[in-house]
Amino acid sequence: MLKILKIICMSVICFIVLSGCSSKQEKVVQIESNQLEHSAADDETEKKESENIREEMLDLSNAFNSINGCAVLYSPSENKYSVYNKDMAEQEVSPYSTFKIISTLIGLHNNIIKDETSTMNYNGTQYQNTEWNGNLTLQKAFQTSCIWYFHQIIYSVGEEEVRKELSELKYGNCDVSEWKGSSINPYEELNGFWLGSSLKISPYEQVEVLSKIFEGESFYGSDSVELLKKIMLIQDSKERKIYGKTGSGLNGEAWFIGFAEKGQQRQYFAVYLNDSSQKERISSSVAKEIALKIIE
Repeated sequence: MLKILKIICMSVICFIVLSGCSSKQEKVVQIESNQLEHSAADDETEKKESENIREEMLDLSNAFNSINGCAVLYSPSENKYSVYNKDMAEQEVSPYSTFKIISTLIGLHNNIIKDETSTMNYNGTQYQNTEWNGNLTLQKAFQTSCIWYFHQIIYSVGEEEVRKELSELKYGNCDVSEWKGSSINPYEELNGFWLGSSLKISPYEQVEVLSKIFEGESFYGSDSVELLKKIMLIQDSKERKIYGKTGSGLNGEAWFIGFAEKGQQRQYFAVYLNDSSQKERISSSVAKEIALKIIE
């Protein structure tokens, strides 16, 4: 009987000890997880410091005219970021149609399209945007922001290759898991992971990716980048050329991203608006107007 009691006591003690170990292990895992999160933020700060990147905060409230939004500008020649509303500029959100910049490069890189005259087959659907109703060239599709055209490009390339290229570019969260999108539009060919779905990128990251591409630091060929520049041109004056792409969501979200070029000097920019309280005012055209005002 005494032996049995001893065995029971030892079992209880072991259970308590093991439970304690389990609890400690959970705490250790949690601590390590928190340390990793802090480490990532610290690494980004250290990276900027080690590369001597300068950063200044701007007051652009007059340009935004009471609209909730942010702006990031980057000058490679000065290695300087100029930022308005930094907290918002660091948040990853859907790129919407600004992703057509990357879709174009992906299509060219994989020989789905060849040049600005490359067409995609129109399926006969009568879209609300009548400019999309026909066999469009790349130039026309980019200018009219035709979703079905770039949907065909992305689907022709395939999920695995798209994921790979986004990872190499370090494009936001690189998440294409919701490949078919979240059905924000009525037709399948007007949805995708880049439209209010899994793929997200911050205004800071938009500027970093643009800089990488147009400063010749990406894996995309110079011919593809020059063709992309050609279809992105929106303003050409004696003072400067401005290249850009708009994008917008359904709930007061809008983008305008690109760069201004004067000689060999470029200044990259991303303007993002997110103001559901006055969404009737918000559009990609407004984002573009704000961006151009800032650049001027």
